[in-house]
Amino acid sequence: MTVGRDQQALEQQIKENLRRVFRDKAEEKVPDRFLDLLAQLRQLDEVKDGQ
Repeated sequence: MTVGRDQQALEQQIKENLRRVFRDKAEEKVPDRFLDLLAQLRQLDEVKDGQ
């Protein structure tokens, strides 16, 4: 039974680490360069829709 418990503990630790990493990434600020590119794409869409 120890192997099963060890496996469960390992899986739980992996899950917690993955959650922590993804949470940290999700909280990072979006780079200005990327925001600028998105704004340019929106402008292009508006121009296309206006034609």
